Amino acid sequence: MSERTVSVGSRVGLHARPASLFVQAAARQPVPVTIAKPGGDPVDARSILMVIGLDVRGGDEVVLHADGEGADAALDELVELLATDHDAEVPS
Repeated sequence: MSERTVSVGSRVGLHARPASLFVQAAARQPVPVTIAKPGGDPVDARSILMVIGLDVRGGDEVVLHADGEGADAALDELVELLATDHDAEVPS
């Protein structure tokens, strides 16, 4: 089983748009992925309600787990997504 710990880069945490982007990316992975706060119960990373229910705020750490062929690559992609501030102003 592969595991990664990452600090959430979006200022609002895993709510609204950042949560939606994360859940969509998790659903595209070839392996099941779970997400949890350190020491907390893991939830299915493909469920928007479960992810929002974690109440993850900007700067909080989360732990991702995946198992199976392609788990490391899947987690690497998701870690990069979580570390990015998706709420930053987009230049026009």
